[in-house]
Amino acid sequence: MSLKSLALIENWPVPTAAAGVVRADGTVLGTHGPAGQRFPLASVTKPLAAYAVLVAYEEGAVELDEPAGPAGSTVRHLLAHTSGLAFDEHKVTAPPGERRLYSNAGFEQLGDHIAKATDIPFGEYLRQAVLEPLGMTSTTLDGSPAKDGVSTVEDLLRFAAEVQAPRLLDPRTVAEAMTVHYPGTKGVLPGYGHQNPNDWGLGFEIRDSKSPHWTGSSSSPRTFGHFGQSGTFLWIDPDARAACVALTDRAFGPWAIEAWPPFTDAVLAEL
Repeated sequence: MSLKSLALIENWPVPTAAAGVVRADGTVLGTHGPAGQRFPLASVTKPLAAYAVLVAYEEGAVELDEPAGPAGSTVRHLLAHTSGLAFDEHKVTAPPGERRLYSNAGFEQLGDHIAKATDIPFGEYLRQAVLEPLGMTSTTLDGSPAKDGVSTVEDLLRFAAEVQAPRLLDPRTVAEAMTVHYPGTKGVLPGYGHQNPNDWGLGFEIRDSKSPHWTGSSSSPRTFGHFGQSGTFLWIDPDARAACVALTDRAFGPWAIEAWPPFTDAVLAEL
């Protein structure tokens, strides 16, 4: 089958868009647009980086509850955006665990921590731990583990299949990553304002009952994933047993807030 709903990206007010849907077994249910074209991921880099951190954890290079980042913070705090670090500055604005402060700086400190623990630059560690084993040959990270990844729909569908049926990690580790950490924590979801609670797992945002949200009104509360300021998203809906990737070359804005939810609802309805 090839999902007709994917063609809705043609109506998006963007120069270029590509999208695809994949099942846990790696079956690609369809792609639309240039699925092999490389796009800047912006914050969709974070789930890839988080997955590499979890590989480092399983390899015994780091522990989730060891100190990392600002005083009192751990690897787990950094992954769950509760370290207290500011959005884009390496300064502390709250005690660890108190608020969900979405932080690029936190992921940069995470990258530094893994590089130090493994003696491998983080971009190279990501390549060896995640990208190479999954055959993600068009994906690179040169710069910040928070936002400087570049990839294709084809590669991200490989990653989305892995997260649904893990081979690189113990399925229990991935289940933990998509479980809410520090439940009841409130904070701002970039682009969507204050959310209480603002639920996150380890490197993945969890939909739960957030409103407004970038996924669909029919997305299950268990849906998790990430979107990026470069007009990109990746969601995995365990109830639908499928994942969807969309990449564009227009910055996130009101157009995306308007276009993405009905697109997701159309995909879910067709599934």
